[in-house]
Amino acid sequence: MPLILAIESSCDETAVALVRGEAGRAAEVLATVVASQIELHREFGGVVPELASRNHSLLLRPLVEQALRQAGVAVGAVDAFAATTGPGLASSLLIGSTAAKALACATRRPFLGINHLEGHLLSPFVGDTQVPPHVALIVSGGHTLLLDVAAAGHYRKLGGTRDDAAGEAFDKVGKMLGLPYPGGPEIEKLARDGDPAAYHFPRAMLHDAHLDFSFSGLKTAVLYTLQRQVGTLPLADLAASFQQAVIEILVAKTLKAAQHSGQRTVALSGGVSLNQALRGAFTQACARAGVELVVAAPWLCTDNAAMIGFAALLRHLAGESSPLDGDIHPHLPLI
Repeated sequence: MPLILAIESSCDETAVALVRGEAGRAAEVLATVVASQIELHREFGGVVPELASRNHSLLLRPLVEQALRQAGVAVGAVDAFAATTGPGLASSLLIGSTAAKALACATRRPFLGINHLEGHLLSPFVGDTQVPPHVALIVSGGHTLLLDVAAAGHYRKLGGTRDDAAGEAFDKVGKMLGLPYPGGPEIEKLARDGDPAAYHFPRAMLHDAHLDFSFSGLKTAVLYTLQRQVGTLPLADLAASFQQAVIEILVAKTLKAAQHSGQRTVALSGGVSLNQALRGAFTQACARAGVELVVAAPWLCTDNAAMIGFAALLRHLAGESSPLDGDIHPHLPLI
């Protein structure tokens, strides 16, 4: 049964995982370790690339050793090594991909360069080597993407963001409200005590025939509202109203995509999919539409190496590998 060691270092999380499985049978995550750098970057209000790559270099070897111990295997038992090769920060991607290539060379095993977005896309199905047809919504800090998925490796883009991604809008609005970085989880906390109908923010392109997204105007509407606000800022109401606008756009566009494509399953992944209000809205909307909803487990929503290992396992089982002289691709699209 093939065993994959995967490394994820596309941004500010350093992660290593060991995944094994075979075609037609369940896949198993033997080990997964993640070192977050949020506290290091919080004082800067965002990720500092040089700081991120420096810490990837410091953390990666101990994490590889920890993952191997956790799985109870030696490095010589690994059948292939994988790493995220894009999209992401160039200096961060280089650390993980170089390490995985070095391990592949040293053990004379194949290397697989994996698209970070494909990792998110497949994360709701980790544990099963059969990926059913579905409509996928990837919603994270850097990406908002709708795809028609026929099977693993066979994707058709239905829509994407024309400006800010949903998670990026959350973080920028959080900064406007004076909340700590990252702003998304902080907005969700505030919104629990707020009135989502207190402010009517725009739902850009909600009723357009296409399936693209735009959150820049929504972000600007929040800024103008703050500039006009007199007296004490009703932070909870502002957060709840902003969050509700984002949720309505994401749910409506995704259900429209399912209807247009004829798919009866919707899969939700990415860091923003941790938002409980978003999950609740999708659960209700899919139930009303008679559509099955599959959501990535919480530990698979933020950046991690298990999803990269799972994507690599499926490609390895299909007989694929990547050249050792292949480059990273910071702006790599999924399709």
